[in-house]
Amino acid sequence: MKEKQKFALVTGGSRGIGKAICIQLAKDTDYKILINYQGNEAAALDTLQEIHKIGGTAELVQFNVGDAADVQTKLDAWHNNNKEAIIEVIVNNAGITKDGLFMWMKPEDWNSVINTSLNGFFNVTNHLIQKLLVHKYGRIINMVSVSGLKGTPGQTNYSAAKGGIIAATKALAQEIAKRNITVNAVAPGFIRTDMTGELDEKEFKKMIPSNRFGEAEEVAHLVSFLASKNASYITGEVININGGIYS
Repeated sequence: MKEKQKFALVTGGSRGIGKAICIQLAKDTDYKILINYQGNEAAALDTLQEIHKIGGTAELVQFNVGDAADVQTKLDAWHNNNKEAIIEVIVNNAGITKDGLFMWMKPEDWNSVINTSLNGFFNVTNHLIQKLLVHKYGRIINMVSVSGLKGTPGQTNYSAAKGGIIAATKALAQEIAKRNITVNAVAPGFIRTDMTGELDEKEFKKMIPSNRFGEAEEVAHLVSFLASKNASYITGEVININGGIYS
C-alpha cells in the first residue's frame, strides 16, 4: 500500500507565533506544512517562501476558522485533491483579541473572539478528527494563553475563549488517547509579535520574572516537540511558556 503523504495544518499560520510554528515544523519534521490564513495572502505567501528557502514543502489553504461551512468546504476540497494524504498534526493557533472592560463590551466583540478561538478549534478539529481516529495516530496542539489560565482584566472574552479550549483539551485528550492521538495546549505569556506590539514592553517586563518578552521561535520549538513522536506520553496537558509570570 502506498505510504500516505503526511501534513501538519497550522491555523492562522501566516504571521506571528503561527508563522514561527510553520517554519519550525518544516525544519524539524518531514511534514508538509499547510499554512492556513483568512485574509492576509501576502503574509501567508511570505511564510511559504521562507519554508521553501529552508528546503521545506508547504502550501496555502485559505478559510475562516470561525465559519464552519467554509472550513468544511475548503478542507473537503483539499482532501479531494490529495487523496493519498493525511493531516496528522493540527495546530489550532488562529485567534483574535477585542479587548475592553466587560461592562462596555459589545456583543459582537464577545462573539467574534469566542467564534474565532473556541468555535474555530471545534470547526477544524471536529472536521478532521475522524480521519485521525481511523489512522490511529495524531497530534492536536491548541494555542491558548496565560489569559485562559489566570484571566486577564480587559480580556474577559479572550480569557473565556482560551479557558474553554483548555477544558476541551483535557476532555478530548481522554477520549482519544487509546488511538495514539495526543491533545495538548500551549499557553504563551508575553511574546514579541504584532499582537503585543502596542504594549509598553519596558513596563510589562517588570511583571515577568525572566525580565523579558518571549520570542515566537521559543514557542515554536515547544510546539514542534509536542508534534513529535518523542511527546507520545504527554496528553491533556497545558504547558506554560511565559518566563515565570504565572505557574
